[in-house]
Amino acid sequence: MKIYEDNASGRPSDKRYKMLSAIYEAEQKQLKAEVNDLHQMMEVQEKNQESLEQFIKKIKAYGQIDKLDGYILHDLIRAIYVGAPDWSSGRREQGIHIEYNCVGFIPINGLTEKQTA
Repeated sequence: MKIYEDNASGRPSDKRYKMLSAIYEAEQKQLKAEVNDLHQMMEVQEKNQESLEQFIKKIKAYGQIDKLDGYILHDLIRAIYVGAPDWSSGRREQGIHIEYNCVGFIPINGLTEKQTA
């Protein structure tokens, strides 16, 4: 508003007014785009939160799982991917990736590493 009022009173030149106005317009467009991106990120996070809560409810319903049967397997796991064998270390190693329902992939190495304080 101030720049418009100053332009009306003849303070900045028309050329400078157009330049500053263009800068402000570009900034406004950028801020609107950032707000839209943040809204989309929030929606994704909310969906992820809901999916995680559903998965936790399923896990709690089973309590302590002693034996994995077909029903539990189909209810909790979407897919299991087994990689090709790798003999480069001198012994057979094979990667396994489990895609869980509701939450997707959970890296196994992050779950099994011991953490120290």
